[in-house]
Amino acid sequence: MLYYTQLIFVKEGQEAVFQSFEEKVLPLLESHHGELLLRVRPSDSSIIAATFDKPYEIHLVSFRSREDFETYRDDPQRIQHMHLKDQSVSRMILIEGKAL
Repeated sequence: MLYYTQLIFVKEGQEAVFQSFEEKVLPLLESHHGELLLRVRPSDSSIIAATFDKPYEIHLVSFRSREDFETYRDDPQRIQHMHLKDQSVSRMILIEGKAL
């Protein structure tokens, strides 16, 4: 099992566009053996320390394998909505990990 943590930084004023992207692509996870384990919008009061801006959302997703992650990433249904991500997201940080 692989875990992916994603820090998502959304452009100011583009939150609704980002939400539209998420509504279209998150349901595709299951068909690629993925699961959204956690989706958080951190508040200012939840940050203890930081050396960069607070992300708009933090996702923790699991996949059975990297291949499953890659088939989700490259899914044509997901790709057709990438313009929404491109319009709304300024940057993302993706971290791959395993349970210890």
